[in-house]
Amino acid sequence: MDKHTTVVTERGQVSIPAVIRKALGLKAGQPLLWEKISDRECLVRIPRKNTKRSDIKAMIGFAARFRGEKGRPTAEWMAELREGER
Repeated sequence: MDKHTTVVTERGQVSIPAVIRKALGLKAGQPLLWEKISDRECLVRIPRKNTKRSDIKAMIGFAARFRGEKGRPTAEWMAELREGER
């Protein structure tokens, strides 16, 4: 197995060597799971792409409790949030 060295930035970020990214088919924004396995080792896993339907259904309506009784359409929320950008 080839060895590659990377450096941790001040913000705790690391770059994955291109050879490894390509071999694993990693894309920008893809999540990785990190697990500490000893004082000097960690295991990095690529989570499965399959998301359970029950997990998706559980998220539907999650934000409803933050809207209040009347609720507001997304377009209204976005308009309010973007007022400061103009």
